[in-house]
Amino acid sequence: MQITDAKVIAGRLSKVRDIMKSEGVDIYVVVTGDYHISEYAGDYFKEREFITGFTGSAGTAVITQDDARLFTDGRYFVQAEKQIEGTGFSLMKVGAPGVMNVAQYCESIVKDGMSMGFDGRTMPAEEGIELSDICKKAGAGCLYDFDAIENIYEDRAEFPHSKAFYLDEEYSGESIISKLSRIRKYMDNKNADIHIMATLDDICWTFNIRGCDVECNPVIMAYSVITKDKAYIYTDKDRFDDKTLAKFGEACVKVLPYDSIYGDITRMNGKVLIDKRRVNMRIYELIQSGRDVEAVLSDNPAMHFKAIKNETEIRNLYGIHVDDGVAVTKFIFWLKKNVASGNLTEADAAAYLDNLRSNIKDYIELSFDTISAYNANAAMMHYHADETNAAVLKPEGMLLVDSGGQYMRGTTDITRTIALGSVTDEMKMYYTLTLKGMLSLANAKFLKGCNGFSLDILARAPLWNVGMDYRCGTGHGIGYLLNVHESPNGFRWKHNPGKNDLAVIEEGMVTSDEPGVYIEGRFGIRIENEIVCQKDFDNEYGTFLKFDMLTVVPIDLELVDVNYLDAVDIERLNKYQERVYKTLEPYFEGEEKDMLREATRPIGG
Repeated sequence: MQITDAKVIAGRLSKVRDIMKSEGVDIYVVVTGDYHISEYAGDYFKEREFITGFTGSAGTAVITQDDARLFTDGRYFVQAEKQIEGTGFSLMKVGAPGVMNVAQYCESIVKDGMSMGFDGRTMPAEEGIELSDICKKAGAGCLYDFDAIENIYEDRAEFPHSKAFYLDEEYSGESIISKLSRIRKYMDNKNADIHIMATLDDICWTFNIRGCDVECNPVIMAYSVITKDKAYIYTDKDRFDDKTLAKFGEACVKVLPYDSIYGDITRMNGKVLIDKRRVNMRIYELIQSGRDVEAVLSDNPAMHFKAIKNETEIRNLYGIHVDDGVAVTKFIFWLKKNVASGNLTEADAAAYLDNLRSNIKDYIELSFDTISAYNANAAMMHYHADETNAAVLKPEGMLLVDSGGQYMRGTTDITRTIALGSVTDEMKMYYTLTLKGMLSLANAKFLKGCNGFSLDILARAPLWNVGMDYRCGTGHGIGYLLNVHESPNGFRWKHNPGKNDLAVIEEGMVTSDEPGVYIEGRFGIRIENEIVCQKDFDNEYGTFLKFDMLTVVPIDLELVDVNYLDAVDIERLNKYQERVYKTLEPYFEGEEKDMLREATRPIGG
């Protein structure tokens, strides 16, 4: 967790205020993101990090002449407080009792005659609309093209420009032509002539391409326009090899210059389907202001289509989770064997695991930076250790490791909390209750039509019963060689207004199952498996669905206290451990096979 010097941040803040004053902007909103509403933006787009010093993946800055606030969620409260100390920013803990969100805060400070500014290219349309409406109601102006940071952003990274590669049907399971046909059918049902996509994962899925413009997210910077008989990708043509261009030709796909999308929008006519949660404010405003254009507001069809993995993708996912599971399990055994040396740090542990993954045959990159967090550091959900701040591991307490990889056969995401030696009864209690919740959700049978809110309680109940909770969702959708956090499926206990989190859980959806406990200053626990939704049976009540575990890595029995488990929990745990052993046993020999047998032994009698 690298912290920029507070004085440097304060100096940047002063320069921004000078620009605001000269341009007549009273309130400046800086969001986290690129021009494509990506969760993880490339280095070029780190304006919010540049101006606040906060390195987390989610946050918004609101700056006035006499105040500066950083808004972020519960995953980052501890980290953010440390990183913005002394910078001139104060922390707004979004979701905490009595704390306003960005829109509420802006509404509380905007006055008649004021002006609010933000960069409409990085502002999600839905959020920009809300801020614009707040300004109108208050009698204030709203500038959609204001960026006070770009001219003071020294040593800015280059705009991303990676080569793309084509994902053959042995991995994608479906041709471009078929995907476009499904999208056009959706457009017809919405009576739309044109569909604009800005989200990179939707675009890369639709056209069976991948790249490396965003670290850990195998995508390229692009926009797309689809009509009833043609499709366009707005990006640099030199990204593509002859094979990919030939595939595009077969599907009547044309490549156009990246920045020309905005000019082309001004010349459109007809009904244009857009998802205001998945385009930026500049695109939305251009469509809304067009004389011969009517916006059709609906979800991106690709978002829903890609969430339901096809037979080819699911078969590949089962395969890669075996290889990935072997790597993680070997890492756990190495860690337990070597931690007593006193020479290992959090960063050493992460590097060892990363290296094991890199040797898997179709490995491309990590699916996110490995989180290796010891004891109190694990209370920060997205803590990242490097050589400058990594804690030394001792043969006591727990190490939380959240990690994953991007492979041709899919994307993995797994968390294991590992006992390094002696642990307290309290740690065991919370670990066991977390495990109980993870297994309860993974073993659910439910009627088709349930969404993540229907099922989340299964994971939280054991912790809620003792007055404990975690400030995040229980699970998120996972892409296929795409973003490790993928909409729309997930598990949450309440709906967040404005968020696309009401999706029904359907066959083929892959979701993480990751309850946890995070006690500031002491320790953190998370146990995460990937689960895939399957059909179970039909009866007079409808179709029942279930989950199957993709992840095959042992649960750390050194942290399990059977006193907190019922008979059904023990049965579920033993069944899972037996599956792990039978699946991984062919890949182990000698001492490691003995360790695997011991790590997956049955418990409870």
